[in-house]
Amino acid sequence: MRAVVVTEHGAAPSVVESPRPACPPHGVVVRVAATGVCRSDWHGWQGHDPDITLPYVPGHELAGTVVEAGPDVVEWTAGDVVTVPFVCACGECEACLAGEQQVCERQTQPGFTQDGSFAQYVALDHADVNLVRLPAGLSPVTAAALGCRFATAYRALTVHGRVQPGQWVAVHGCGGVGLSAVMIAVAAGARVVAVDVSAAARDAAARLGAEVAVGPDGADDADAVARAVRAVTGGGAHVSLDALGSSETARASLLGLRRRGRHVQVGLLLDGPTPLPMDRVVAWELELYGSHGMAAHEYAAMLARVVAGELDLDRLVGAVIGLDEVPAALAAMSGPPTGAGMTVAVP
Repeated sequence: MRAVVVTEHGAAPSVVESPRPACPPHGVVVRVAATGVCRSDWHGWQGHDPDITLPYVPGHELAGTVVEAGPDVVEWTAGDVVTVPFVCACGECEACLAGEQQVCERQTQPGFTQDGSFAQYVALDHADVNLVRLPAGLSPVTAAALGCRFATAYRALTVHGRVQPGQWVAVHGCGGVGLSAVMIAVAAGARVVAVDVSAAARDAAARLGAEVAVGPDGADDADAVARAVRAVTGGGAHVSLDALGSSETARASLLGLRRRGRHVQVGLLLDGPTPLPMDRVVAWELELYGSHGMAAHEYAAMLARVVAGELDLDRLVGAVIGLDEVPAALAAMSGPPTGAGMTVAVP
């Protein structure tokens, strides 16, 4: 098969002929129809994930067709059209038995702990626990946009954020996760303030229904961002999401809340220790959550809303590229974000 292979962190990946993956006894091999190019893939390529062993194939947001199922698989056969969460759970640990597969103690992740979906074929573990059947008529490109970004934003706002109609939601960082969060919050009847340094990203958020945008003019640092958010929301957001992941955006998200507000951390904090104003957390009884994807058994409600047209994933897709263009798409993430929407590759 053809695959994008990383042999050195930060060096240009190559598109090469590579052996097709073996099928795990409890897993499947999927013919990849489409796969998202995510900033998490960029982090892995840059060497920010200690679980990666070189050389490897990145990619974790995928849709495709099962071509082989292992002997221990009960529910899936060749021809099934599927997607999968980026966390492939074991199904047997304490977290899994509690229904919290997104924090599985023995999780594997395509594109990180093993070869991923920037390839024509990918192997996935524990298929009976992790695969999600796609509705008829949902295009592979649309299904790939579910990816880690949309599903993560969905669970962050519906489970942790508990967003209600009329509430203010602040979204800090309007890339793939952030724009997904804007769409989901607007669909829930919330009022959204979008925060981003990029004018293109703010414009994209406005097209998705964000009521207010905060940019550099009133947001030179975390405290200024928080003041701007509190001003436009009449006292602070009810729910705030750090969809970028930095000390500044996490602090701004928290300080922009109103009393008893809820902060959800989705973006990976990779810039060192992140001091947060815990005095504000205590005094205002704020709630702080981390959010790490979504378990396969939770996809049905989200997919029902997609099929019903309440959530239009096609509006989140920017470029559709081929496998040969994936290395350049990864490299482009080293520059400033464009807010142009998700890039999806078709192998």
